[in-house]
Amino acid sequence: MKTRTWLYGALLLASGALAYWVTGCAPSSEEVKLLNVSYDPTRELYEEVKTAFAKSWKEQSGEAVAVKTMHDGSGKQARKVIEGFEADVVTLALAYDIDAIRQKAGLLAKDWQSRLPHNSCPYTSTIIFLVRRGNPKHIQDWGDLLKPDVQVVTPNPKTSGGARWNYLAAWGYVLKRELGSFDKLKDPQAAEEVARANEKARDFLKQLFDPKKTPVLDTGARSATITFKNGIGDVFLAWENEAYLVLQESGKGKYEIVVPSISILAEPPVAVVDKVVDKHGTRKEAEAFLKFLYTPEGQTMAARHFYRPCDPKGVPEELLKQFRPVEMFRIDEVFGGWAKAQKEHFDDGGIYDQIKGT
Repeated sequence: MKTRTWLYGALLLASGALAYWVTGCAPSSEEVKLLNVSYDPTRELYEEVKTAFAKSWKEQSGEAVAVKTMHDGSGKQARKVIEGFEADVVTLALAYDIDAIRQKAGLLAKDWQSRLPHNSCPYTSTIIFLVRRGNPKHIQDWGDLLKPDVQVVTPNPKTSGGARWNYLAAWGYVLKRELGSFDKLKDPQAAEEVARANEKARDFLKQLFDPKKTPVLDTGARSATITFKNGIGDVFLAWENEAYLVLQESGKGKYEIVVPSISILAEPPVAVVDKVVDKHGTRKEAEAFLKFLYTPEGQTMAARHFYRPCDPKGVPEELLKQFRPVEMFRIDEVFGGWAKAQKEHFDDGGIYDQIKGT
């Protein structure tokens, strides 16, 4: 019996040494756990990503890893992390929300957005319209949203990153309509014309967010999707990926997608939460998880869930063909970046609060 016990122990020791030699690290009997705090419409994407990453990381390192993802409105999620929710990684709807975590809680380094390609945005999206079968209210562009008989569904810009993209896309539409070109925004001689255009945009958004026009303001994009599917509203201002997902789940004919004349390039970023991973000892795994999103496999998953991959090389052509051409502008081009847009429009007392009378 002693001989058998000794032999078994020797075999375990040998297998451990072999694993170390092959993988470059000691085998671990414990599963490493990561928490990914994300925004509403990424549920299906990260359900697939976390499984694929765990398999890839096991093959690469010999280490078992489990990723749990929690979802809600992007702004709401950022506040949870700021208040102490220990996320190893955040995959949120806009850069401002991650910057807020850095500024208010000091959990990330200042250079977080330069650590990964494409400003740490592994995929992009845009804002389009989802309407009911046959498009009975004949909605074709942003201006049609103000028709007296049209009700709009959008989340609340105070809690939802998607709603902030919706709001800014509508504002940009009015500026382009009034100015003809965004180039005038940088022309000092066009200052008065730009001021008038901004006033018209402000009035447009005030009408759009009138309680009679938008009777329900959900906290996140997914809850707004449910509101629309429950029969409220004539048009849903939706993330492109969310609109396509509704079509996929609901079958043909129940809803239709309308692409407006112009929209905004939505760039949802990702980041490792430095102080949390250092506390948990999970930096290596957290960084690998985000880098996995940039691999051909990760990019293909993004496209399969209707996000536009940042690097389409290696993504099947049939997935790339599903994305309709959309004229898009960047937030830096029209609003001077997220920090400026947040302060002017969405901070307490900003333009959004003013037009809502709060």
